Amino acid sequence: RQIAAIENEITRYLASIAPIEITAEPKIDGLSLSLRYESGDLVHAVTRGDGTTGENVTANARTIADIPQRLAGDPPAVIEVRGEVYMTKQDFAELNARQEAAGKQTYVNPRNTAAGSLRQLDPSVTAERPLKFFAYAWGEVSELPADTQMGMIEAFRDFGFVTNPLMEVFDSVEGLLAHHHR
Repeated sequence: RQIAAIENEITRYLASIAPIEITAEPKIDGLSLSLRYESGDLVHAVTRGDGTTGENVTANARTIADIPQRLAGDPPAVIEVRGEVYMTKQDFAELNARQEAAGKQTYVNPRNTAAGSLRQLDPSVTAERPLKFFAYAWGEVSELPADTQMGMIEAFRDFGFVTNPLMEVFDSVEGLLAHHHR
């Protein structure tokens, strides 16, 4: 009954849209990053900072393999791609093993290690860390390349970004919940 109630509420709220599509997007625990591209070239990378003013980390972001320096395909003239810089648990464990073997201090958790790595003053230190990036949202854009969330994710892939392979679109709350339980 709860599934039916949820679906009825969504259908009522979005009555003008048929069929309803629900995008499931797993949360990645990392550091939020906004990348600004102009004419396909990366020009700025900034953290969320205090929510109003971000920190310029462009030089460090350029060292992350998952962040294209130049977008592929036919991107809009201006596009701000938002995503998450993170470190996998396996990469984190391997980094800590290297730290320990070198007699250096180990790190507490992958999220803080990824955040600290991106905010380093020395980009060569950032380059040594196993950082990854998933693109999942957008800010300013001169022309939207798609009109749905999943369409934008597909456009990001076309531009050369890595996106979360666990994202899926469902036509029912039941399918969404089954995906969540998997």
